[in-house]
Amino acid sequence: MPFIPNAESDRKEMLEAIGKKSVEELFADVPARKRFPTLKLPRALSEQEVLKQIGAMAEKNRGADKASWFLGAGVYNHFIPALVPALASRGEFLTAYTPYQPEVSQGTLQAIFEYQSMAARLLGVSVVNASHYDGATALAEAALMAWKLDEDRKKILLPEDLHPEYKAVLKTYFSSFDVEFEEYSGAPEKAKVDARCACLIAGYPCFSGELYQLRTAAQRAHDAGALFIVHTDPLMCAILESPGAQGADIVVAEGQSLGNAMNFGGPGLGMMGATEKLMRKMPGRIVGEAKDHDGRRGFVLTLTAREQHIRREKAVSNICSNQGLVMLQSCIYMAALGAGGMRQVASLCYDKAHYAASLIDGVKGFKVKNRSFFKEFMVSTPVEAQLLVDRLAKRKIMPGLALSRYDAAREKELLICVTEMNSKAEIDQLVAALKEASL
Repeated sequence: MPFIPNAESDRKEMLEAIGKKSVEELFADVPARKRFPTLKLPRALSEQEVLKQIGAMAEKNRGADKASWFLGAGVYNHFIPALVPALASRGEFLTAYTPYQPEVSQGTLQAIFEYQSMAARLLGVSVVNASHYDGATALAEAALMAWKLDEDRKKILLPEDLHPEYKAVLKTYFSSFDVEFEEYSGAPEKAKVDARCACLIAGYPCFSGELYQLRTAAQRAHDAGALFIVHTDPLMCAILESPGAQGADIVVAEGQSLGNAMNFGGPGLGMMGATEKLMRKMPGRIVGEAKDHDGRRGFVLTLTAREQHIRREKAVSNICSNQGLVMLQSCIYMAALGAGGMRQVASLCYDKAHYAASLIDGVKGFKVKNRSFFKEFMVSTPVEAQLLVDRLAKRKIMPGLALSRYDAAREKELLICVTEMNSKAEIDQLVAALKEASL
């Protein structure tokens, strides 16, 4: 909102309205010595000078548009068509508040409805809400939802190969509850699911990029009376079988890759979908289609448990807000690309990532550790991975994430991500640079 200064006539009119003769009289209760303290500030700058200074500061950042970018690990560099921010930044969307009043919120409600419809088809579930703060909170909310269905089940099974930050968020959510976390390694079907388990969580793909089939794990969870929760890459679901189609009860995802910029790591978009059986237990909001008394099509908030807002002691969740603008950008992105366009983007990611992996695996001392992956894969390196990152960064190449960031014992592991944004020339340059930097 632009700054609108008050003219002297405006100040006079406001003072008269409150019965004051001057600004000094208005602030008479504030001791005079406290009203205008001496501030050691630099001289004021003009707008032109400020913009120049901010621009110089911004140039110190290492952005994806100024480097060959192979860093992922939860936030991904994908192409965003210009129409996505152009439409999402329209005033009627940008300033919209929570659509409690459907009669004045039809545009926002329809956008949420369309997002839910497309996301549900993508994830293979009956219903999707709108929405959570990011992928980590969506996963934590899903686990909380599963446990609340039967609080006598005190165990939550999660993969060892789950993003460390997601694990931290999960454990923070449950820090006040008598719930036990148990990690398993390898395929989710190998997890020891028993009658104490509230849910079995699986990554599709895992943090390392590894892909596992889900059907057997889903059946094992259901046989034990537990829910099967899957965290997925939504873009990958455009070309590979969705978690919902493989038996997942709840599917969650980080939706940033669907039309949202990386923005220094946020905001994200927490996507959550579930089976029809569970939709009344879902946190967040669901928009439904209805008809008015004249039979005209309209949209309303529906199936939103009010205890989430006011009866918190009975709530499954206290999530009352959503990532409206981030969700809107993903909605526009999916609508603009359509199913065919999303398949094409996902296929480019898959093909380019596998091309990169095949070359890196042929470099002496490097070994791709994945058997199956989508766009992200783990590489063992002959020298410390962070050393490679530091050396290549000087050449304007961001080769990936050194896993020593989360575990000092994994100092020779590098997580590399390749998307449709990476050209063949960039991939070839990355491979050559890794070879040189490891000598």
